[in-house]
Amino acid sequence: MKLLLVGGFAESLLNFRGALIDDLLRAGVEVHVAAPGLADEALSQALRGRGAIPHDIPLRRTGMNPVADLGAVIGLWRLMLHLRPDVFLGYTIKPVIYGVLAAWLAGVKRRYALITGLGYAFQDQPVGVKARLVSGLARGLYRVALRVAHRVFFQNPDDQALFRTLGLLRGRAESVVVNGSGVDVRHFAQTQVPEGRVVFLMIARLLGAKGVREYALASSRLQREFPSAVFRLAGWVDGGPDSIRADELAVWVEQGHIDYLGKLADVRPALQQCSVYVLPSYREGTPRTVLEAMAAGRAVVTTDAPGCRETVVDGVNGYLVSVRSIDELAGAMRRFLVEPSLALEMGERSRRMAEDRYDVQRVNAEMLRGMEIMA
Repeated sequence: MKLLLVGGFAESLLNFRGALIDDLLRAGVEVHVAAPGLADEALSQALRGRGAIPHDIPLRRTGMNPVADLGAVIGLWRLMLHLRPDVFLGYTIKPVIYGVLAAWLAGVKRRYALITGLGYAFQDQPVGVKARLVSGLARGLYRVALRVAHRVFFQNPDDQALFRTLGLLRGRAESVVVNGSGVDVRHFAQTQVPEGRVVFLMIARLLGAKGVREYALASSRLQREFPSAVFRLAGWVDGGPDSIRADELAVWVEQGHIDYLGKLADVRPALQQCSVYVLPSYREGTPRTVLEAMAAGRAVVTTDAPGCRETVVDGVNGYLVSVRSIDELAGAMRRFLVEPSLALEMGERSRRMAEDRYDVQRVNAEMLRGMEIMA
């Protein structure tokens, strides 16, 4: 059996889909992977070393350029005609939409989509003509593409329900919810919460919808009351329409509200050095960084939003706060500053939840069954 896995970002094939690739290979599948950026020799070599066969594709991860996107569909179609895969799996918006359509045109027998999050195009109230246009176009393209998908995997029930409400799931496509991308609970081993000062950590692409601004503002409030507390932020400026500006980030760092770590090749040392993990995102599939923090044995503060709310039992392994509420976010973080022992107790419960619900081997087994690769 031959499978083509297509993503929108080359590094994500290793960071987010590496364990899935391993399990597919162990099941005897010939795995081909495609993404923009795989001309990078180091990434290609890492994937080959894993046993996958990489292909660079001309797909722009952000923006809606009809000519460029048509070229991406044609490029994927040609690749599939050359490879003749039995199974196609795409994740993130463009690989799902254009990949499923190209797979249908190329006659790929089994076509699957993995919805890992909805992002900018599915904001509750898009602001401005361009945002409304992008939102409407994305929804329309999803509606067309998913009509020719055989099964759609969602990472939380809210996204599945929204797609049904909007009429994006029609025709022959079945759908199933899996527990995110899972987390390797052996790779992200539990470590002791550091003693002494309380250290908060957020890891994300620097986008408004990730709640980065809310985190920075809550941190600035708390720092005045608790000057010994540390508020760390890791990630990179995304470059999309919702991206945090470089000058905004510079002000936060200069004023001492944020300890900026930049983009991390390995997040485990940062997790080991933090007390509490924070992600005030507006919406997620299932946030991978939260699962990694839970596996490391860290309490979590996140939003009562699709994808995020599934990871936290409020008051048990962390706290849920309202989306965009700086007051609630600062209040939840403040509890750990007033009572630092909460981080230890809740962190233990996070680890148990990661083992019981989010172990990547269990999640991947469900994916393989859903793609009819294993019984």
